[in-house]
Order: sequence, then C-alpha cells, then structure tokens
Amino acid sequence: MELEIDDQKLTLRMLRDAWRSPISLTIGDKARRRIEASLQKISDVLASGDQVYGVNTGFGLLANVRVGDDELGQLQENLICSHAVGVGDLLPDETVRLIMLMKVNALARGYSGVRPALVEAMCDLLNNEIYPAIPGQGSVGASGDLAPLAHMAGALIGFGDVRVGGQIMPATDALKNAGLSPVRLAPKEGLALLNGTQVSTAIALTAAFRTEHVFAAALIAGAMATDAIKGSDSPFDERIQEIRGHHGQRDVAAMLRRFLDGSDIRASHVDCDRVQDPYSIRCQPQVDGACLDVLRHVCSVLEVEANAVTDNPLVFKDAVLSGGNFHAEPVAFAADYLALSIAEIGSLSERRIALLVDPHMSGLPAFLVNESGLNSGFMMVQIVAASLASESKVLAHPASVDSIPTSANQEDHVSMATFAARRLHSMLDNVNNIVAIELLSAAQGIDFHHPRRSSEILEKAHKRIREISPRLDSDRSLKPDVDGVCALIESGHFFADCDSILPSA
Repeated sequence: MELEIDDQKLTLRMLRDAWRSPISLTIGDKARRRIEASLQKISDVLASGDQVYGVNTGFGLLANVRVGDDELGQLQENLICSHAVGVGDLLPDETVRLIMLMKVNALARGYSGVRPALVEAMCDLLNNEIYPAIPGQGSVGASGDLAPLAHMAGALIGFGDVRVGGQIMPATDALKNAGLSPVRLAPKEGLALLNGTQVSTAIALTAAFRTEHVFAAALIAGAMATDAIKGSDSPFDERIQEIRGHHGQRDVAAMLRRFLDGSDIRASHVDCDRVQDPYSIRCQPQVDGACLDVLRHVCSVLEVEANAVTDNPLVFKDAVLSGGNFHAEPVAFAADYLALSIAEIGSLSERRIALLVDPHMSGLPAFLVNESGLNSGFMMVQIVAASLASESKVLAHPASVDSIPTSANQEDHVSMATFAARRLHSMLDNVNNIVAIELLSAAQGIDFHHPRRSSEILEKAHKRIREISPRLDSDRSLKPDVDGVCALIESGHFFADCDSILPSA
C-alpha cells in the first residue's frame, strides 16, 4: 500500500491494509508545512530562554531540573537509551508497522515541534521494512507507552535491534545496509517519539481485526450448527429483530438468514414438532449482535485514537502547553470492552459444540461418531473448548480498573492500556481454537444428513473444512484438524462472508 500523510485521516481500512502488508509512506506538502511551523515555535521558545518541560528540563519528577542549551540533543538521546528497558516477547512486525504509521501520522499533525527530517527518517524505516524490535511488556499506558516507544525510537538513532525479513540484527547494521544514517536528535524530538499511545492502540487494533476474522467464522459455524441439529431459522425472522431495535442484532440475524437460505436440511423439518431450540441456537442474533455492536464501538474509538496527537508538551501557534493526551484510558476501556465480546463469542460457540455432541439435544450420534463407545469421537475436543472458554472468562477481567503510581508519584494514575490490549490476543488464540472446533463439529453433524444438502454458502464452507479435515469415521487425533481450521480462521477466510457488517471492511 502506498500512502501519503497530509490532510486525510487514517481510516480503519487503511489501518487494516497496513496491518496485513508492508506500506510505502511519504509526507505531503501541507503536513510538511505544519511540521515546520511547530518546529519554529520550539526554536522561538528556546531563543527566549523560557523553560519548557522535556525540551530544556529533565523528565517526570525531574521536570524542575534545567538542562544546559549545549546538552539538549544529548538529553533526548539519554531519554531513549534510559527508557528502552522493555521485557517479554517482541511485538510482531505487523503491529510494529501500525505503531510506526500512527507515530508518523501524529507527528505530521504539526503539534510536536520536531523536524521534518525526523518524520522522514521514520518513513525510511517503514519503506525499507526495517522494524524496530519492541518488547511487548513494560508500559503502564501513561505517560504514553514509554518503554516500547523507546525501543522504536532507538532504531532511528542506531540504538538497539531491529527485525528485517524476520531476522534480528543491530539497528546500525540495518541502517547501513539500507543506505541510511542514524538520526541526531534535536530538542523535544526524543520526548515526542516516546510520549504517545501508539503501542497500546496498535495492539488493540490488531486484536479488533483478528476479532473480525473469528466473529465471521463464528457466524458461519453457528449457522452450520443450526442446520446440523435441524434447528429453526424462525428466531432469525426480521420482524423479531426490528422490534428490539439493536443494529448488531438485526445485522447478525440477516446474515444467519442468508447463510441458511436454500438449505434442503432446513426444508426437511419445517413441520417438525420441536417448539424452541436451546439459547445457543435461538439467541445468536441477540448475543452475537451485541458482540458486533461492541466491536463497532471499539473500532470507532481506536480509529479516533489512531489519528490523535498524544505526546506532551504540545506545540500550538501561541503557546507550548503541557497536558495529558498520553493517558490511554480510552484505549484501555475499549480493550476491556472488546474482551467481553471476545469471551462471549467463545462462550456461545462452546455451548453449541456441547449441544452438537449431546445426542439427547442434537438428535445426532453421541459425540458425532458412529459406534460411539468404541469411538470417543468429538468428546475430547469439546472438553478442550470448555477449558479455553473458561480461561478466556478469567482474562476478560478489566485491566483499566487497576492503576499503580510511577515516577516517584508524579505519574500517579495510569491506564494499563497496553496490557488491556495485549491480553486480547491470548483470548483470541483461545476463541479461534474454540470456533475451529465448532466448525469441525458442525461439519461432522451436517455429514449425518447427507444426501440432503445445506445451503450453498454453508456447503462451500463445509467443503473447505473437509479439504483440511476428512470426516471422522473412527478415532484419530483431531489436533492437526483443529490447527488447520484455526489457521483458516486467522487468515480471514470467512471475512468476505460478513464484510458488509464488519467495521473495517
């Protein structure tokens, strides 16, 4: 993707595209003029001799310590080196790419007092696919994502490691190989790079995009499970949804009706005597619809944050003002809200798996296999799904309600947004596996109704699953099958089936 940062905002679609593949980034003329204007304001302030936080003072509790004019560049480099102390696994390249894109976008707004050359140097890293090695742990989500952003900034000055083509190497080597030189920082630039919510926002955005993938797969799985147990599509009737009024519920019900339209299996039991299906079938529009509404809200919050200026102090035409835009509470709340949705997608999916393997409720052979007793069939994968659903419920506990004071109590309330976002990926790993197990279970259930066919859409999904996992006629380990279908979900294979209702489509 080629992208010029100028007057336009980053949309969810742009952000999704940048997550999926490398980008080529440039700065437009209007953005350049804004950057130069804010740089001139910093130069004027320094010439006046005024004291400005982080420009000619120390940081945090050391804000009252004045730094000499001949040491201002060193002050910024010291900030980066001292703060690059993150721990834990490195963030994946696609997340780092989003972090860097959003940082360029924020600096290009013209409120940060940096040089155009610094912003261009960040573009050079992106354009050469040089991704700083950023550990995922160490940020409390205020004053921004300091430790991880320090690792990002380090690559610009030739400090620390980067990843190129999946290989870790010293930043100095990567810069040299690309024909680039380390940047010598000017006043304010280190602080502008370190202050900001880009890390927590990028991690949360990638979780939102992954949630779209698993949500789409869960809708397909739910429709397949409905057909497999000979469930009714009457609860998905448009009239029921309209008098409730929630947009997500209405849209999910419409998708389920479309997925089931034309099913021979459904037509075979229109006049059956079953009055109502269990909630995990009947209430899919209500539960998954609420999850969709959450996802849409979260994406709207993160889109705003992706375009926000979140460093400190901020440079305006008539003043340099200290504030708190670096506090990532909106991201923390959004991540916690999304956690509830992710957990519920998995919880409802697990209940449908349990329904499918129960012969008394499903009308299918016990554990979806012939000669059950001799064969355990899908017994154990349901237990695995139950364990993952339970684990995700614990991980859904809000992170934003926690706070711990830092920097000698100068920074006395923090958001924990980075952890709030990071834990979403553990939950998504769980739920992807749960939904993969449901897809396998529902496909097995539909097999028992052949030669009757499901709908065209569901038969297409069934065929793709069978390319990965042959029908289970006698016991074997289903782990390769689960892994294969999980990878299919992660790839976004089912995304196109639901792109009309998903926020970033």
